[in-house]
Amino acid sequence: MEANFLGINMVNFWTYFILAGGIFVFMFMMGAVMSWSERKQSAVLQDRIGANRASIPLPFGKKFAMWGFINNLADAIKCLIKEDFKPKVYDKLMYNLAIFFAFIPAVLAVAVIPFAGIVKPAEFFNVSYLKWIPYLPEYFAKNLPDYSFKVQVADLNVGLLFIFAIGGISVFGAILAGWSSNNKFSMMGALRAASQMISYEVSMGLSLLGLIFIFQTVNVWDIVQAQNELAWGWLPKWGVFMQPLAMFIFLAAAVAENKRMPFDLPEAESEIISGYFTEYSGFKMLLFMFAEFIEIVFVAIMLTTFFFGGYTVPYMAADGFYFPWGTYVHLSHATVVILQLISFHVKVFFFAWLLQQARWSLPRFRYDQLMQLGWRILLPLAIANLIITVIIVALGGL
Repeated sequence: MEANFLGINMVNFWTYFILAGGIFVFMFMMGAVMSWSERKQSAVLQDRIGANRASIPLPFGKKFAMWGFINNLADAIKCLIKEDFKPKVYDKLMYNLAIFFAFIPAVLAVAVIPFAGIVKPAEFFNVSYLKWIPYLPEYFAKNLPDYSFKVQVADLNVGLLFIFAIGGISVFGAILAGWSSNNKFSMMGALRAASQMISYEVSMGLSLLGLIFIFQTVNVWDIVQAQNELAWGWLPKWGVFMQPLAMFIFLAAAVAENKRMPFDLPEAESEIISGYFTEYSGFKMLLFMFAEFIEIVFVAIMLTTFFFGGYTVPYMAADGFYFPWGTYVHLSHATVVILQLISFHVKVFFFAWLLQQARWSLPRFRYDQLMQLGWRILLPLAIANLIITVIIVALGGL
């Protein structure tokens, strides 16, 4: 019998507790990797060695620099022990609250993203290469033979709307940080962040509306499942194939929302020092910067989920591959789940790398160019794409 405590199924509780913790750790680890890539990838592009001085000493005069990753660890420790300087005159509550508005939304919105399909533990552990794990195979086979769960923390019917609602909160972090710092440069960065968010949020939302019309749902799980179907009997119904223009609009708008190069006007170092977090130092400045790296990962996750099939692998179902030419390849349940996890992570890593590549390849826009791109180019394109999509769907073309 399954244990219950205060009406809560304890197996479900621990399942989703571990899932939430795993996703939280994944986002932090990816943020750390992005902070390392910020230095090392730029060094590769500019034909430099990059950060590599910090290292762990080894015997015989050797050192372990881990390709510069130890430098990032050293910088994080340095920020933790630095003195926390504050402005002489500032709003203490809003100054401290801004950090949470900037940091938490990027992690919280991932709760509705499915990282893989449905897992059946009794079948998952019933393979030779997983039976060595103590206790779990016997427990699920004996007590919960039919138990299953989705690799998704929260399966909300309004998952896509939840992402936009939570994601929109992050701009309050920039606004509050700039306003509460009592610094003209910080306030300028906050105003830029607010206007930039308004300019590009509309285009980003309209780019995803086309997918909603095609798949007839705002449930993220259902959108991913719909992309595992085939159009015309052979083409995966990935968002990039159904809405190619919307994908490029979403990519440009998402990078602008992330305030990254070439859209980094809110924190342009050569113009307004560090923008809205100029007056932050030590651990607080580290959190602002780390939030940006986590947002890079979240943009990569959004691209993967809504335009590249999420965790799905083309032609793979719950029991194996069904190819259009009639070939069937059986796979165990554990193999299918592992392939789904690998597919999702490979796609996310690729798009995170691509966003970093753009960071070091494109020059910063002027402010007027930023506004023109948002209102005069992306917005009309997004509206035109939506109108065409609605007409095609109404005529039964998709």
